[in-house]
Amino acid sequence: METDTSFQSLFGHSSVQGFNPYSRAVFGDLAACHTAAKGYHLSRCDRQECGNTVHRYHSCGNRHCPNCGSMKRDAWIEGRMEELLPTAYYHIVFTLPHELNPVIMGNRSELFDLLFLAASQTLTKHARMPEYLGAEPGITMVLHTWGQDLSFHPHVHCIVSAGGFDGIRWVDAKRKNNRFLFPQKSMAGMFKAMFMEGLEKDCSLSWKEEKNAVLKAVRFKKWNVYAKAPFGSPDRVVEYLGRYTHKIAITRHRILEVNATHIRFSYKDYADGSKTKQMWLSHEEFLRRFEQHILPRKFVKIRHFGYLRFQGRRERLDLIRTALSLEPQKEKVLIPFRIRMLEKYGKDILKCPCCETGRMTVVFDTRDRTNRKPKPLRMKPAPS
Repeated sequence: METDTSFQSLFGHSSVQGFNPYSRAVFGDLAACHTAAKGYHLSRCDRQECGNTVHRYHSCGNRHCPNCGSMKRDAWIEGRMEELLPTAYYHIVFTLPHELNPVIMGNRSELFDLLFLAASQTLTKHARMPEYLGAEPGITMVLHTWGQDLSFHPHVHCIVSAGGFDGIRWVDAKRKNNRFLFPQKSMAGMFKAMFMEGLEKDCSLSWKEEKNAVLKAVRFKKWNVYAKAPFGSPDRVVEYLGRYTHKIAITRHRILEVNATHIRFSYKDYADGSKTKQMWLSHEEFLRRFEQHILPRKFVKIRHFGYLRFQGRRERLDLIRTALSLEPQKEKVLIPFRIRMLEKYGKDILKCPCCETGRMTVVFDTRDRTNRKPKPLRMKPAPS
């Protein structure tokens, strides 16, 4: 049995029935992706002499699916290209202490929102200080909830511009050597204070463990804010975005083996010099860990702040580009799926794979309720 097939069928394991209804629905999508359960469409070559027909099963389109998302990722990255400016960009990671995991698991939406709020305000408040920048930077944040071994490890990756916009003009980065954006200790202290304040004031949270004991455990602990060196160029920013924005808990290339009872995958052990290691998990344990990283329904995991915040973003970027003597933003063009496949893989999905001259046209699609059973192809008689 091939690893990819086994990996996908794993999502239909009987232990999934013990999860909540939404998680069961997600696993149902993942197990059915590119199978008859999601329906199919029938394409036929338009050359009567050929008449080649091809069945293609539909994808599930679920954002947690290992098979889906690459084209959405490419489109999202292209949409961000016009927002890159001639300034340095920093990578900063805000991580929550593992002692908070039990309360986060029971209040995911509320505490993920609080994580975004505390991290974004930490960055914008530092940026508004005259000694650091005196303006609003552009901030893109992506929520991740996993470690390499699929443990629950909520954190946000942030891309932050070194320069900023004060509402009238562009403000260049004050740290010309680009060694760091803001002091790490100052960011960690402010992030901790803001998250703790929100955690203590929210009376709607459900606590699986004794509240005061949890708060005491994290109050006197050093919180982690990791600040990397700035990216070398805008291309590096795009490369980073491509790796992180639409990433899921585990990708297929890390799956090494799936047998009747266990799954083996590779992971990086950052506590041991980022060495690549392997881990065996039972099917039940693997699915339990994977389920921890299913986001709440309709939860937005990519968010923008500062001059990149959604409201009025286009107008602000136009003002910034004018101030920097840059060309205006180009109008966004929706690139069809066929063109993306051609550019990325060099494959024309409309070209008949049999005769290589005809074009494949859809004659039947299970998603179209007006469809009727496709008519049989009438072949022209062979010339005498």
